[in-house]
Amino acid sequence: MVRRLGELENEVMTRLWQWNRPVTVREVLEDLVQERELAYTTVMTVMDKLFQKGWLRREQDGRAFRYEPVSSREAYTAALMNDAWATSDNPAAALVHFFGMMSPEQQEALRDALRVVAPQSPEQSSGEQGEQPGEQPGEQSGEQVSDDPVEEPEEPSERRPEEAAPADRDIRAHPDS
Repeated sequence: MVRRLGELENEVMTRLWQWNRPVTVREVLEDLVQERELAYTTVMTVMDKLFQKGWLRREQDGRAFRYEPVSSREAYTAALMNDAWATSDNPAAALVHFFGMMSPEQQEALRDALRVVAPQSPEQSSGEQGEQPGEQPGEQSGEQVSDDPVEEPEEPSERRPEEAAPADRDIRAHPDS
């Protein structure tokens, strides 16, 4: 289960996600103090805790560390949504209520996302049956399937956390989650 970020953690992570580059504690502090008074050690402690929890990676740069997010804000948001949905006794009803709360713009964004995740061929959308689970592409229609070896992408779970790309790291695997 993904733990929701605290207020200051969220402010720090928001900046790192927006800036999309490795940053020092000093850079984050200089931006944060425009809105509220904070000590360097407070920001350093928050960023160190985010590192320890697996939200940030860091690399030494002289006497300081440069921090960057391990995963994207979108991955974090998706994990929160998935966890919230998983708590429902009736996931279908929860989705219906969720869709009903969406603005027209959000509904259109959802339609766009569904087209990306589950694109349909013209045959499938006209009512023809698609491939069954476990079936290789082309088996049903008699198409030839190439025997050329295709290098499968490495599963994110097979990578060590420090090797994982930001968007494919399972952010639910935090020790404090």
